[in-house]
Amino acid sequence: MLRPITNSKSLIKAIIEKSSLKQEVYLKTLGVFDIFKQESETFVKTNIGAIKKAPFPLLFEYNDRSKFEFQLKFGSDILIFFMHSNVFEIPRDHVMMKSSYIREDKNRSYCGIIHIFNFLADSFKYNRSNDIGYCIGRIFVNRENHYFTEGKREIGLLYNNFSGSNLDRKSIKTILHSAVLYTLNFDLLTPPYDNIKEVSVAEMQSTLDAMLISTGKRLGFRFQADVE
Repeated sequence: MLRPITNSKSLIKAIIEKSSLKQEVYLKTLGVFDIFKQESETFVKTNIGAIKKAPFPLLFEYNDRSKFEFQLKFGSDILIFFMHSNVFEIPRDHVMMKSSYIREDKNRSYCGIIHIFNFLADSFKYNRSNDIGYCIGRIFVNRENHYFTEGKREIGLLYNNFSGSNLDRKSIKTILHSAVLYTLNFDLLTPPYDNIKEVSVAEMQSTLDAMLISTGKRLGFRFQADVE
């Protein structure tokens, strides 16, 4: 249990220290996110010529949506990279909290988080608001620029050495390519027949964005099984 702070001087000191720590983590994560933007834009510019040689027109775009969001579009997919504006402490029961790296300095457990979401491109193109997207990975960054990832297959299995991993441009490029590779192999499956066998007249007559026939790559299946 935390001991109460009985004088304002100590309280102000605690406010300054905690706020400064979180601001340092925030700025470090924002810098990393900007590099993700740069590498994604470079990825598109470098390879757009090869994409244009494909036998059919292919979607291949980079869109900077805001300070905290950008989109990478390729083929039938969209990856949305989203940085949360707040700083989080790693949960106490998380495996990383047992590491000597964090036990030596608890402040290392405060992280900014960058999420990677996968959606179908058609979900946005046709404004299908009921469609499903998936968080395929997230990156945790602390004030020392150390990081680890959680996610599916390529994203989640390769980057878990928190104490020894510095998030440099090379690492960011590798994570980006891993996210694209996982998405390419994460295919759209037919939903179970029982999920779609009944459709009302109103649903059939309504616009696509109001229809209750949601589309998602694993809709009706256990997405967790894909880690196997």
